[in-house]
Amino acid sequence: MQLTNTQRTLLETAAKHPQKKLAVFPDNLKGGARIKVLTALLNAKLIATSSTEPQVYEATQAGLQAIGITNQSTTPAQAPRVTRGGTKQAVLIDLLKRPEGATLPQMTEATGWQVHYADVLVMPTIIGNPACVAESAVMKSA
Repeated sequence: MQLTNTQRTLLETAAKHPQKKLAVFPDNLKGGARIKVLTALLNAKLIATSSTEPQVYEATQAGLQAIGITNQSTTPAQAPRVTRGGTKQAVLIDLLKRPEGATLPQMTEATGWQVHYADVLVMPTIIGNPACVAESAVMKSA
């Protein structure tokens, strides 16, 4: 099937969506024109109705192939991060992963770092956490 520019745009937009949904339509595609485009894509089996949302359409594998996407996943899978063992960073990460976490004295004792150095390294991780910010504010006021 030869795709029109509108059909190609819809499929390319759906390919970027995490669930491959046709969520965004051009402003000039309304009423009968939208129905005609969707019907043509449905008949060619390039889109299908969502199994969870009946009024929503999703790009099919054939639809993705029609625009040149050969695999189902368009986002590259991230490889798990590997931490080098035996480093001070690995020791610190292991301490922080514990259910009870780690105190600053525990971190400095395990790594041999000075308190001000360990504090600066951990600070970026607590800035966005409201509980840690509140605790930090209480500690500074004491």
